[in-house]
Amino acid sequence: MSNTSSWYSRLRKPSWSPPAWLFGPVWAFLYIIIIMTFGTVFYKAFTGQWSLLITLPFVLNLIFNFTFTPLQFGLQNNLLAAIDIVLILGTLIWALVSVWSYAHWIVYINIPYLLWVSFATTLQLTITYLNWK
Repeated sequence: MSNTSSWYSRLRKPSWSPPAWLFGPVWAFLYIIIIMTFGTVFYKAFTGQWSLLITLPFVLNLIFNFTFTPLQFGLQNNLLAAIDIVLILGTLIWALVSVWSYAHWIVYINIPYLLWVSFATTLQLTITYLNWK
């Protein structure tokens, strides 16, 4: 763990990069939103109330979301992490568009998630660029 912290702390980051301690609380809050809203989507789809296809971008978003940390901190690979976070953002937008006509509230509640992932995407792309060799 200290090797990972040491590696990340040595990366060049933009001046607007938030402190490392902020990521944990932000993600804890966002995971509550994700559990509530994604859980609702999965429940509605698996009980036949909504098409199962609606779940596809939500499932992909979770896969890409849970892949980010191993790519960024396990492999210490900024490029793969940058590709992954773009996929997280893309599948989140797709998910919100796909569920809009069924439940506007899911989209509204996920606005903080969308804003954070947009910011995190910009941050990761910037870190990748600044540390490109």
